[in-house]
Amino acid sequence: MRRPLSLVLGTALGTALSTVLLSTVPGVVRGPLTPLGAFAGPVTASADDPAGDQERQVAEVRTATARYADVQEALNNGYAPSRGCVESPEGGMGVHYVNPDLVGRLDLHAPDVVLYEPLPDGSRRLVAVEWLKWDEDQDASTDDDRPSLLGVPFDGPFPADDAMPARYELHAWVWDANPNGMFARWNPNITCANYTGDD
Repeated sequence: MRRPLSLVLGTALGTALSTVLLSTVPGVVRGPLTPLGAFAGPVTASADDPAGDQERQVAEVRTATARYADVQEALNNGYAPSRGCVESPEGGMGVHYVNPDLVGRLDLHAPDVVLYEPLPDGSRRLVAVEWLKWDEDQDASTDDDRPSLLGVPFDGPFPADDAMPARYELHAWVWDANPNGMFARWNPNITCANYTGDD
């Protein structure tokens, strides 16, 4: 069921954002987005989140990435498909489009990765964004360099594999509701069943 973003957010900000986003990017939202006010616990200031305003920052991420609902726009801005379509028994992530020039910058307005779910008609739907940070000592058994963004510590470190060095990751499901939470690594709503491998 599709619901207007303004009903999900339930604020004047939500009304303003939904008017802008949904008028420029029709059909992007599937299911209810995680309400911005539904994060567990109060939002507090920290060294990594000096404004202490996670809701505002998540709205900024949505605004900054709305244009990537068009995959061609992501390609035009330096993002390229990587690693096929990623899923596990815990859920899916989709197809990762990585911009190597952005990796490690941890910029809210320019995520390192945009994620798409392959659809039956061959198109792709924007579902999430991701930030990456290489593990400084490349030792996945230590985490003294764990970054955070949006007031959320990154997952990891994950050991090096064929595609990447040891790293930390933060997913934000800003374009698809994730029953496991906005910042969970896997989304059980996402599937690679329609992936054709034509990257």
